[in-house]
Amino acid sequence: MIENDEVRPLGRLLYQSWGTGITCTECYAIVLCVDYTAATVSRVRQARTSCICTICCRLLGAYLPLRPGACVTSAALDISCDLMIELDVIRQAPKVLLHDHLDGGLRPGTVIELARDAGYDGLPTTDPAELADFFTAGADRKSLELYLEGFEKTVAVLQTREALTRVAAECAEDLAADGVVYAEVRYAPELSTRKGLSLDEVVESIVAGFDAGSSGRGIIVGFIVTAMRTAARSLEIAELAVRHREHGVVGFDIAGAEAGYPPSRHLDAFQFIARANFHITIHAGESFGLPSIWEALQWCGAERLGHGVRIVDDIEVAPDGETRLGTLASYVRDRRVPLEMCPTSNVHTGAVPSIEEHPIDLLRRLRFRVTVNTDNRLMSGVTLSDEFAALSRIFGFGLDEMQWLTLNAIKSGFNAFDERLRLINGVIKPGYAKLVAESAYAEAAAPLRS
Repeated sequence: MIENDEVRPLGRLLYQSWGTGITCTECYAIVLCVDYTAATVSRVRQARTSCICTICCRLLGAYLPLRPGACVTSAALDISCDLMIELDVIRQAPKVLLHDHLDGGLRPGTVIELARDAGYDGLPTTDPAELADFFTAGADRKSLELYLEGFEKTVAVLQTREALTRVAAECAEDLAADGVVYAEVRYAPELSTRKGLSLDEVVESIVAGFDAGSSGRGIIVGFIVTAMRTAARSLEIAELAVRHREHGVVGFDIAGAEAGYPPSRHLDAFQFIARANFHITIHAGESFGLPSIWEALQWCGAERLGHGVRIVDDIEVAPDGETRLGTLASYVRDRRVPLEMCPTSNVHTGAVPSIEEHPIDLLRRLRFRVTVNTDNRLMSGVTLSDEFAALSRIFGFGLDEMQWLTLNAIKSGFNAFDERLRLINGVIKPGYAKLVAESAYAEAAAPLRS
């Protein structure tokens, strides 16, 4: 029997009614126990890739030949299949999305209809399923520059107020249907001025669509106005963003090809935003390395990093699992700079070789402020639920990790503090508590049904 003083360091209670789940605060192994006093192990629920501590070694010793300091993974514990979160459960969970591009998330059928209405003949097919496959195949070429080529076709059909409003409304509807309760969606208004629309008309049309699509659906959608880093209109776009800050716009960003177009080229725009006490997120550390992240933070005042995946280049991981952070990585973690990570898109653009090799799990275990995002739902063929399902399958993420990542996101949102607090206490935490309770009940009831 394990004495109580040896059990005490094992963290927080998860399921009091159906058996106790305890999380080790040392190695983050999670164990389900039938008897908390004796710490009798029912089975291992989950263990992250982490060095297991002495206490957990004793708890799990009856099941695995372990020693303190051993590396425990989901695969080693043979838990990867039955402990994944069901996709239906993920869809029910309240989620927050901070990095999603309007022109990268159109419905394929809408692209076809808008192309027909606009007389645009640049689509390769008029079959929605085939068009979706075309966009995804075009995006998955391991290059950000090649990834961006498909946007020419979606932008081509976003040149009227009606098209912009429709696409924005459908975006809000689709996100709400996926369980997203708060989203910030971005777009570059300068891309929709080819047929005479003014920048203000573009913004007004998009915000009108977000308002219409979110009405009565339990979702709030904010608009991040984006400037193209390859163009020279960023100050004008920054002024546009501030002009509409009371009418649906929540922040400013720059996007587009990263290499050769550093954030500091748009310093006047960022300084204008800062003087206006407005919000800044910057695409940085996606296809380019640490200098892009450093400039975004130290020159341009970014509050969040779009992707930021290359921060891993400033982290050393020794063979024994010990990590050492460089000065930039330490700054990002210490200052709680949010990372808008988009796993599937990062694979498609070549930022990482695969989701299995994505640094999101390492950064989560090191307690960076990681968030999970879609980037471009049409181009990468994903929903936010799909992204969480992949992380659950590959890294063993459970509902507790999903809630932690969701809270990271809402805490990092550009909406008002009172609104964030309302969503945390009134929507997100109650939503996850309900799902955890239902999951625990089903787990406890399973032997009774067998």
